[in-house]
Amino acid sequence: MADTTFVYVTYIATTPEKLWEALTNSEFTKQYFFGSTIESDWQEGSRITYSRNGQVSDYGTILKCEPYRILSFTWTYVADKAIREEPSQVTFELKQMESTVKLTLKHEKLVPADIVDKDDTFEGLNNGWPAILSNLKSLLETGKTLAPVAL
Repeated sequence: MADTTFVYVTYIATTPEKLWEALTNSEFTKQYFFGSTIESDWQEGSRITYSRNGQVSDYGTILKCEPYRILSFTWTYVADKAIREEPSQVTFELKQMESTVKLTLKHEKLVPADIVDKDDTFEGLNNGWPAILSNLKSLLETGKTLAPVAL
């Protein structure tokens, strides 16, 4: 089975410390990540969970955690019906570039069902991640998220 990788890069006018807090603190994630809270002790080998409305929606195991630089973990979507040999893997890389942080998201080990070829949906990792990270960028740069979009 050929693995697919989705990569998304954005540049955010913030610091690595503020971006790291936004990626790892539920007070931030619930604002920009479709209402999701996040929980982990941020140790390699530990569990990470995203929850919505008190129910775990996504979970995984932390593979690499270097504060302000890199966060990588396996990813399992609870409602996923795709056949997989192993969980997919998400990596956030932060790189300071003067007063900007380059954020690279890499979601690897994807199967064809993870990519949805429609431009009017948040379904599919290729549609969901850009919406989430655009919201994150807006929140950190303006203090507000984007207005909700009904599709």
